[in-house]
Amino acid sequence: MTGSDIPSSFRLAYVPGVTPTKWVRVWHERLPDTPLELVQATAADAPGLLADGGADAGLVRLPVDRDVLAAIPLYTETTVVVIPKDHVATAAEEVSLAELADEVVLHPLDDVLGWETLPGRPAVERPATTADAIELVAAGVGVLLVPQSLARLHHRKDLTYRPVPETPESRVALSWPQADEAPDLVEEFIGIVRGRTVNSTRGRATTPQHPTAKAKEKAKGKRAGTGGGARHKPAAGRKPSSGGRAGGQSGKRGKPRGR
Repeated sequence: MTGSDIPSSFRLAYVPGVTPTKWVRVWHERLPDTPLELVQATAADAPGLLADGGADAGLVRLPVDRDVLAAIPLYTETTVVVIPKDHVATAAEEVSLAELADEVVLHPLDDVLGWETLPGRPAVERPATTADAIELVAAGVGVLLVPQSLARLHHRKDLTYRPVPETPESRVALSWPQADEAPDLVEEFIGIVRGRTVNSTRGRATTPQHPTAKAKEKAKGKRAGTGGGARHKPAAGRKPSSGGRAGGQSGKRGKPRGR
């Protein structure tokens, strides 16, 4: 890839709840001359944004259409129930689905858990967004099941949350448009999220992988200097051994006689 072929910037989409900060920091350290532009997108809109070229890659929630987008799963989130701080369920470290049977469970239109059957009792109306549902939880209308990152994103002092085992979970992945090979800068970001070092043979779009001609010549000179009867200087502080003394002796003298 020549210098003129390298894109002027890298556009990274990310969905609510995902925090790309640590990866962005590594990007700036490794590619200071290639700006990284963050593009916010809803979980529902992110796949279309990538497919239409609105971003080079994205941190999205699975599933995505694998005929259109490539994806590398990164992690799976714990599902939690958001409840008021004075709710009886706060006495436990986690809450079972059975304990939510009598609760009004809010189901926002932007839900990312993909329930087959929502637990508890349905609300009269579905909130438009997770943020709206959080407001209803604070008003005492019902409770809300979300990935833990969304509970943290919408944190309020009057609300808390508890893990709920045996529930659908949300998986976060790095995704980009399908191609025979990932673009160089996408490969670069893949290396960052996978923890590859800066000297890895993969994912280095802007760093040459082979020694330069100058480096080769320098290495050749070093090899020539170590052969052909080259002599080594004696270690500092030591004299070359003389013919009248064994080389292994320390050369120390005995104590002088007392006078």
